[in-house]
Amino acid sequence: MPESPRAVIYCEGLFGEPDGKTANGLVRSSERYDIVAVIDSTRAGQDAGALLDGVANAVPVLANLAEVIDHLPSAPDTLIVGMAPASGMLSPADRLVLLDGISRGLDIVNGLHEFLGDDPEFAAAAVIAGATITDVRRSKPTKDLRLFTGRIAEVTCPRIAVLGTDGAIGKRTTTTLLVQALNARGVRAVMVGTGQTALIQGARYGVALDATVPQFCSGEVEGQVLDAFDNESPDVIVVEGQGALSHPAYLTSAYILRGSRPEAVIVQHAPARTVLDDYPAIPMPSVASEIALIEAFAETRVIGVTVNHENLSDSQLGDAIDQLELDLGIPATDPLTRSIDELVAMVLLAFPALAAIAVPLAAAS
Repeated sequence: MPESPRAVIYCEGLFGEPDGKTANGLVRSSERYDIVAVIDSTRAGQDAGALLDGVANAVPVLANLAEVIDHLPSAPDTLIVGMAPASGMLSPADRLVLLDGISRGLDIVNGLHEFLGDDPEFAAAAVIAGATITDVRRSKPTKDLRLFTGRIAEVTCPRIAVLGTDGAIGKRTTTTLLVQALNARGVRAVMVGTGQTALIQGARYGVALDATVPQFCSGEVEGQVLDAFDNESPDVIVVEGQGALSHPAYLTSAYILRGSRPEAVIVQHAPARTVLDDYPAIPMPSVASEIALIEAFAETRVIGVTVNHENLSDSQLGDAIDQLELDLGIPATDPLTRSIDELVAMVLLAFPALAAIAVPLAAAS
């Protein structure tokens, strides 16, 4: 089996922040790339895993590309754009860093809405250096896009969507952790990604939904779920959410609900956020209002809440989890700081057929 490309993530000024979610996700999990360093001069000198989750993973955060080349025992293969700003565009300073990477022979992986392969300066630089540019959000040709067919009714295993109350709130992380944990317990789970980070991480099934022509969004979600079902014969399919159904700037959650028609939804929430990320004039919705909206919009049920612990002490987090369970009458947990079995139990409680095939935690470990 060939070795994974050795990749450096460029995330200047944003690593560990919501707009650095692509870098954050890749440091936590990547099936496609061997992540060897993160570039962020504002956090240089730290361990990426320790900075994110308090657990060192030997991935250094370095100040610039030259420092990466000097620090690593061998040169990396790939430079990944790890930022996900609302604008979806590069700054002039960002362009210089990526062009420097190309001049050093690094392939570029770009998840922004700005397609670097179409930029004459980047395209010419890549040809000269013999490097490749991959624009992850580039949609398939229109002729290859799928319309909704209704064949989603042929999928007989449960579908669970992980939605949320905001963007950049942890939906993909929760989805990834849930799929990994279910598989570890003997429940064959498959993830369907709906954003650029999941695709860069190596999700076998997925679509960059916010870069897809709206007419085909529901059909592309349906098609990816059908492909996962037909090819993998899973016990459960977990669909990554995007944005929030209530969010005024994003419609992608609506397409996910319509296209995958999930039997259950998990809602991700950040109790310490008072306003929407990137939209400081708009207050955060409550979990209760988001649940009511989801259950009114689609024939589904919310089976639990997962909590993003940003800006919360451990005691505050515990209080928030307890209060959510008391107010809503459904389980709540933080999959990053609490036992992952609490998240698995949330799903097994809702789907007794999955509980019947799950291996007990002690046996799985």
